[in-house]
Amino acid sequence: MNKIYPSADAALKGIVQDGQLLAVGGFGLCGIPEALIEALKDSGVKNLTVISNNAGVDGFGLGKLLETRQIKKMIASYVGENKEFERQYLAGELELEFTPQGTLAEKLRAGGAGIPAFFTKTGVGTQVAEGKELREFDGETYVMERALLPEVALVKAYAADKSGNLQFRRTARNFNPAAAMAGKICVVEVEKIVETGEMDPDAVHLPGIYVHRIVLNATPEKRIEKRTLRAAAPVDVAAAKVEAQAVIAQAAASDAPVKNESKGA
Repeated sequence: MNKIYPSADAALKGIVQDGQLLAVGGFGLCGIPEALIEALKDSGVKNLTVISNNAGVDGFGLGKLLETRQIKKMIASYVGENKEFERQYLAGELELEFTPQGTLAEKLRAGGAGIPAFFTKTGVGTQVAEGKELREFDGETYVMERALLPEVALVKAYAADKSGNLQFRRTARNFNPAAAMAGKICVVEVEKIVETGEMDPDAVHLPGIYVHRIVLNATPEKRIEKRTLRAAAPVDVAAAKVEAQAVIAQAAASDAPVKNESKGA
């Protein structure tokens, strides 16, 4: 089976439609499937429920789909970097299912592992647990959480072989493997494609059994969400002037002609 598609648009053709539940990998702007998100925007599908740790930033990542109003609901754990997200939610234009970050990761992992539900202590006694089953284990109260089974998962990996075996790069691994495993159909955007067998089996982070379609994006933008630079040390102007004057004086003294005080016989 050929899993390689010539473009992100082609990779999504025939599998995305209105009203779907989608999972999108990434954490902030790290490890997001940029080309697939752009293709999803261009497809015009709407009324989407999107599972993702966050919704990108204004004008980039999933923020593009918020601007075009293609997302009706987010299942997310952090939304603090997107002003349009905030505006739509507070205006009642966007549904939101706030989910603790670890619980969100486990919901996807459980979905991929065929586990329909699990119990966790996270959220007990808070709004997160409202309306959900509570149960005691060893004297502690736990809340039951259902697994997530997205119809389509859009993920980003560093490299794939033609069978779909994936390698992720450092922190870009984040939610991507869990999203890939949970999706009924998984579409992967990669920076590099190698021949089957070329990838060291011990270096495979996710086996190709989970991957249905692959698209190459060799030059993603990889926008930096927040750039933090070390502040320059403050300059003491007065002290610098004194130091400069001392250097000038020393140079002038070394260049002065030497006075010959020796007396002839």
